[in-house]
This record gives sequence, C-alpha cells and structure tokens, in this order.
Amino acid sequence: MEIPEQYRYAVVPHVMVDGAAEAIEFYVAAFGASEHFRMEGEAGRIAHAEIGVHGSTLMLGDADAPFSPPDALGASVALHVYVPDVDGLSARAVSAGAELLSPPTDMPYGARQSMLRDPFGHIWIFLTPIAP
Repeated sequence: MEIPEQYRYAVVPHVMVDGAAEAIEFYVAAFGASEHFRMEGEAGRIAHAEIGVHGSTLMLGDADAPFSPPDALGASVALHVYVPDVDGLSARAVSAGAELLSPPTDMPYGARQSMLRDPFGHIWIFLTPIAP
C-alpha cells in the first residue's frame, strides 16, 4: 500500500484545540480552508479531522490527554503557509477573528509575510513570494 499523496514528503501538523468544530468553521471563514474528513467521538467532540489550507493538509481534533491546547502551554509552533495574496488573506482572517501579530511586510528573504494568532491559540505565518 502506498502512502497517500497528501502525506508524502511531508511532516503533517496535527493540532489540538478546545472546540475543534468551531476551529474548522474559523479556518474555513478565515483562511479559505476546506474540510476533508471528520470523525466524531463522544459527546460530539472531534476525535480527528483533516482540512486543506492552500494545498496543505492539517489534522486537528479536540484536545484530550496527553495533549493540551496551546493556551494551556503557550504557543511553541508556528504553521507556515504560502498563499497567493497575503494581504487579502490577512484581512479576511482578522475579519473572522484572528489576532494580527505582525502586518503584511516585505521581508529581505523574498517574501511578503504576516503573522496571526487564531482564536484557538495557534500562530500562523502566511507568506507570498516577491522578488528579493
């Protein structure tokens, strides 16, 4: 059996949140994500879900031991995603409830970049390639 294409040559982030169903709704509204799969557990909690964010797969679920949501620990990981329009995506995400940590800025390494914190505590860095 082959490894599915979306998981080949990648480390797939799997984030834990409090309120995974609400997180999926937010990611759809803020980042244009698409839901691929959802497996519900007890009491309507999401045991495992997968969404697509600009061509990347993100796994997520409601936090249960041994996992904790980032607000309990502080964020220690950032999710980087290249997008065609970092300015538009940043505005959309802020309108949907994301906190803008750094506005879209041309960086010396050839990308226009913004940094946002989603309402579930995860930090996202969005980039659009530009000429250096």
